Amino acid sequence: MKLLREFIDFKDIKVITEEAKGHGCSNSKNYRIEGPFLQAEAENKKKRRYSKELLHREVKRFNEEKIQNNRALGELDHPPTPQINLDRVSHKIDSLVMENLLGMGSASLLDTPMGKIAKTLIQAGIVLGVSTRGVGTIDEKSGFVNDDFQLITVDIVSDPSAPKAFVEGIMENKEWILEGSQFVERAIEKMEKKLDDNGSKVAYDAMITFLDEIRNKM
Repeated sequence: MKLLREFIDFKDIKVITEEAKGHGCSNSKNYRIEGPFLQAEAENKKKRRYSKELLHREVKRFNEEKIQNNRALGELDHPPTPQINLDRVSHKIDSLVMENLLGMGSASLLDTPMGKIAKTLIQAGIVLGVSTRGVGTIDEKSGFVNDDFQLITVDIVSDPSAPKAFVEGIMENKEWILEGSQFVERAIEKMEKKLDDNGSKVAYDAMITFLDEIRNKM
């Protein structure tokens, strides 16, 4: 499966500011964002489509597994892997509901280092966006994402420029496999190519390299 990210501009999302309580600081504020986090059927900027049935299924699963258990965390900017990195968490997703073809969501910015950066950017008037992160495969003929898609989270990101889009394209071309509850990069293909190129004399080294790559992703 490939890492799939879909960007939605902040111009479609409300930023709600509330006075913080119990912080002992009169100018302390809480920030919440809400609006469309994902969309079904329509072709997005990356020429991909998500069926209504697929997103309804994944939003339902995301609610049951993540939101209802207070485990729906998102990061500031996309990481290069499917896993949630706790040191980069910036917000908690409070709700995500499909309303026909739109997935309407709400998220609270946290007082983590990355959450504070996001708040500072918003205060400075910087236009950000939200972007879903998931893994799955794509039907190349129709452009629809296949039923193996799994929604991981919704991240806060900057408006992607051309160079960044190029880098994200490279990261999205990596393939991932599910090992237990963890996604790991498909390193076995690298091992097979190495064996084909160099013969059996490097079989041992290739296997060790493969195992190291798997271990580092866990």
